[in-house]
Amino acid sequence: MYYYVYLIRSIKYSQATYVGYTTNVRERLKTHNSGGSIHTKKDKPWELVTCTLFKDMDTAKQFEKYLKSQSGRAFIKKRLL
Repeated sequence: MYYYVYLIRSIKYSQATYVGYTTNVRERLKTHNSGGSIHTKKDKPWELVTCTLFKDMDTAKQFEKYLKSQSGRAFIKKRLL
């Protein structure tokens, strides 16, 4: 099984982004776009910006946590958006 850390951006509100992790990026994006997540439902629709594949769940969770930190947000803004 593989684990993905993904970054999505709101199509309506380009400043709104969200970082998460999943085992199925397509299904997770569908969930975000259908309003199935309370954290992202107000800014839908969403587009996938990038995703990173990991073999290990713990490593994926650590990377997700980093991207949600202040320095991780700076990295996203500088390198990915």
